[in-house]
Amino acid sequence: MRNTFRGGVHPLRHIGEGKPLTQASPIRAVAADTVIIAMGMHLGAPSAPCVAKGQRVKLGEVIATPVGGFGLPVHASVSGEVLFVEERQLLKSKPELCIGIQNDHADEWTALTPLDAERASAAEIIAAVKNAGVCGMGGAAFPTHVKLTIPEGKHADVVILNGAECEPYLTADHRTMLEQSARIVAGLKLILRATGVKRGVIAVETNKPDAIKRMREAIADEADISVFPLKTKYPQGSEKQLIHVIAGREVPRGKLPLDAGALVFNVSTAAAVYDAVSLGKPLIERVCTVSCGVKEPGNLLLRVGTRYEDAILACGGMIDGARKIFAGGPMTGLCVASTEATVTKATNGIVVFDEKQAKAVQESACIRCARCVTVCPIGLHPYLMRSDLDRHDTDSAKQHGLMDCILCGACSYICPARRYLSSSYKAAKDELAAKARR
Repeated sequence: MRNTFRGGVHPLRHIGEGKPLTQASPIRAVAADTVIIAMGMHLGAPSAPCVAKGQRVKLGEVIATPVGGFGLPVHASVSGEVLFVEERQLLKSKPELCIGIQNDHADEWTALTPLDAERASAAEIIAAVKNAGVCGMGGAAFPTHVKLTIPEGKHADVVILNGAECEPYLTADHRTMLEQSARIVAGLKLILRATGVKRGVIAVETNKPDAIKRMREAIADEADISVFPLKTKYPQGSEKQLIHVIAGREVPRGKLPLDAGALVFNVSTAAAVYDAVSLGKPLIERVCTVSCGVKEPGNLLLRVGTRYEDAILACGGMIDGARKIFAGGPMTGLCVASTEATVTKATNGIVVFDEKQAKAVQESACIRCARCVTVCPIGLHPYLMRSDLDRHDTDSAKQHGLMDCILCGACSYICPARRYLSSSYKAAKDELAAKARR
């Protein structure tokens, strides 16, 4: 149990979680001819476009302004002409407002306003992060400036950088730690100053010994920052599990990590914080693993708005018999309807499955084996929640912990009856969220 948590699974352990396909592949920059940038890439209200068709924009120029307290600006990820401002069907269930830009490949930057990283105040750091449109790059896309702003009466004593990257096939954060370790540490130091927290911890799974070594070298002169090796197990990178393992605390039910005295950021988010403050550079690109059912798997530095088709073609195209594409990894990622889907600030992977891997399985009756209970990292009873939902009894499902479920998919992975457990919980939670909005 040292450096790990109760439950969890080991998906694709026999092939190293699928990571050997790309873990030795250096990051390679790719710039597509056209980008389609969604206005709702972050948690919160979609941004409001402030450009029009036919307008020429520069790289990094604001093309949409924030809406609401969680709002973020959106920036042009290429320089060139605005092709359209209209709704497109991308990753979400309904069409969303997007801005299309034709890349002129000139990469003409708008004027940037970097700060002196050594002297910038907490307020200046937080403002720079917001103005750069930085949000969580590990998947949740929570606005980073909101997380950096600790409310009155709250307190944190540790900032955890999540470098676990426990999702199968994905190695984007792994390569970022190897190639941009100094940038990550500089971003963490800015996060510590912005929040007033004294202790920083960089958490990395033990299946990345080279990343652990590189990050330890990068913090050699930092007395308040340490590297914490984690046992390789899924979902080791979940916020609640990280806090439990590193700080020895439980996040209260229905609460946030801050309520357990901790803040958790992805390692790539820390690097983006450094760019925002020290370079004045907005978040317009990210590292993304393109793997499995492609001819040349690799890690690409992609501009926000890059179509999946262009990213896959940059990796040699799909193999014969490709049948399914995930936005993210196969445990928590979304299946995309077409390769017209585009990269967002939270897209850390594009994983392609062949016909055998993508084949749907037929559910059978629950045999009450309790394997789902054994592997649930939150300590829930997944079979009971599914039984409640089958009876359309959402209230009972909530009493059994539906809202605490982190949708990691461990229960579905281990279930011998091949029950669609995690997907049923996600559908129920989405419906409850829709009802709350209405």
